[in-house]
Amino acid sequence: MPRKKAEPEVLQEETVQPEIAQVEETVTAEQPVLEPQVEEPAITEPVQPYGEDDVPAAAEKSESSEPEKKSFYNLDFRALDQDLSPEQRQEWNTIYASFRSRSVMRGTIIGVDPHSMTVRSAQTGQTETKRMYCAVIVPFRARILIPETEMWSENEERPAFVLRNMPGAQIDFVITHVDREAGFAIGSRRLALHSRRYYFSAQPLHQPSSRVPCYVLAVGPRRCLVECYGYDVNLSQRDMSYAAIPDLREQYHPGDELICVVKQFDRKAGTLEISVKETVPNPFDEASLRHPIGCRRRAIIAGKYAGGVFCNLPDGAVVMCRYSFHYEDSDFKTGDTVMVVIQRYDEGKKQIFGKIVGR
Repeated sequence: MPRKKAEPEVLQEETVQPEIAQVEETVTAEQPVLEPQVEEPAITEPVQPYGEDDVPAAAEKSESSEPEKKSFYNLDFRALDQDLSPEQRQEWNTIYASFRSRSVMRGTIIGVDPHSMTVRSAQTGQTETKRMYCAVIVPFRARILIPETEMWSENEERPAFVLRNMPGAQIDFVITHVDREAGFAIGSRRLALHSRRYYFSAQPLHQPSSRVPCYVLAVGPRRCLVECYGYDVNLSQRDMSYAAIPDLREQYHPGDELICVVKQFDRKAGTLEISVKETVPNPFDEASLRHPIGCRRRAIIAGKYAGGVFCNLPDGAVVMCRYSFHYEDSDFKTGDTVMVVIQRYDEGKKQIFGKIVGR
């Protein structure tokens, strides 16, 4: 089976992924027709993210999208909605409004399921059935599906396992297809990201040092994928906290709202650099006054590296330690409380070095 082409790293490889075969023709699906039943978990043939020559059917601004809208406008909404509760009416009215005006909706992913979708190739104009993962959102009673081909911006596609780790995440989307009789709709997160980016670039929010919210999409042991005003940003452990965190999944979860600091924004390049940890003071500042060289401090082992140990002090400062001569690496494990001696400071790199001398 051929290998998949390299994808941007987001989560750690320990997440077990099923083998997925390459398809010969790239197809797109912004306006697919969904089979109501849930398919079995295995996907034998994925739909590759579209490129410049493959445009989602519903995203085309040409007459190709008109038949779908005419079908929608010819529906007898009074007959379809007459037995709905007030909450259901409000839910469907919001869906209708998003489809008509491309207004942005927001919802929480409750699951990721494989479905059969009818997609149209922009190259041949023909439709065929493909199977792909879809994020599932249920605002109240209606079901909204976001195909994996509509989850990411162009040239920023992620591996399928990232989407499968996103239940619980809150995302923006635009309704692109409504099947009122079947009680579901199709949405596009990609279109919503474009709207969010336009708003962000037009506001003073993108200025360096600005504090803005970001939302956790998926978390791995050492990396976290967040969305900030339409930009999906990969953050490492060093971007998240000054303290050493053995596993980010223990502290962050999809759906969490965080405050971050804008470090750099390039609208032309479409890049945004942010930091979560810089919203709080750096514990290294004035650490030499709180922990002078030669002092002993209680610390907690947060992780190990190449024979050394990361130890967190109570104030959040991290000490990079080695073992005293009468200890071995097997004598300690992550989470142990130890006694460390502060040995030196590196002001340039803002690092503290010490030695573990006891428990």
